[in-house]
Amino acid sequence: MTKFHLQIVTPDGLIYDGEAERLSVRTIDGEVGILANHIDYVTALGMGEARLLLDGKTRRAACIGGMLSVSKGEVKLVATTFEWAENIDKERAEHAYQKAKAALDEKKLSEADLKITEAKLKRALVRKGVAGK
Repeated sequence: MTKFHLQIVTPDGLIYDGEAERLSVRTIDGEVGILANHIDYVTALGMGEARLLLDGKTRRAACIGGMLSVSKGEVKLVATTFEWAENIDKERAEHAYQKAKAALDEKKLSEADLKITEAKLKRALVRKGVAGK
């Protein structure tokens, strides 16, 4: 399979810089797959699992927010949060999920706090899902 150059960057720094065969990631409009020679493309990232095919092996990560761009065959994923599956602390993800769920159950949240708590719950679910596979 033909490869393309991929960079993954977060506010904490460079996560990956190398060749990839395929990238699948959740955008705000749904799942998108990137292969070599993809048309130039820019989109905002949503919350979900990112899957990279590297040397015939799939590597998974929790990817939350940011931007994806494809320009002249170069792919850059600039994520707010990008966490490889093997680096996710399952207990911490479960704790964050339970805490957000309990806050939602109280039903005494302002509209702004409700949106923040729902986002925390979604992030925890993504991390739990990626770590649990």
